[in-house]
Amino acid sequence: MLKTFSIKEVAKKFDLSISTIRYYDKRGLLPFVAKNAAGYRIFTETDLNLIKTIVCLKNTGMSINNIKTYIELVMAGPSSIDERKKLLLNHRRQVLQEQQVLADNLREVDFKIKKYESPDAESVIKNELEYVAREKKKLNL
Repeated sequence: MLKTFSIKEVAKKFDLSISTIRYYDKRGLLPFVAKNAAGYRIFTETDLNLIKTIVCLKNTGMSINNIKTYIELVMAGPSSIDERKKLLLNHRRQVLQEQQVLADNLREVDFKIKKYESPDAESVIKNELEYVAREKKKLNL
């Protein structure tokens, strides 16, 4: 049986505010969503699949303008497959670069945690502070 969803149900399902969904609609990201006779947005299972993609792209840093471009390409049908693929491959490269930056930063955080967990953490930190003070003094800072 086919099912429809209210904006409130969609907001809850994707952990979005209702105002965010309305914003996405106003920005042209939801051209596929129908409205009932009273003017309320009515979402279908297929709509939810596209919203899932929109949320994924947004959560991975794609701009609203690029998401809109992607949705426009989706709405254009099969003739836009190559353009969609190109857009997503470019986005994927950006996500991988961001992952690398996060991994590098996480290694630094882990290094600090290990230092603070070591049995000689207090003496290590004391030595570091003394070194910094000597360095500043030698540089007349």
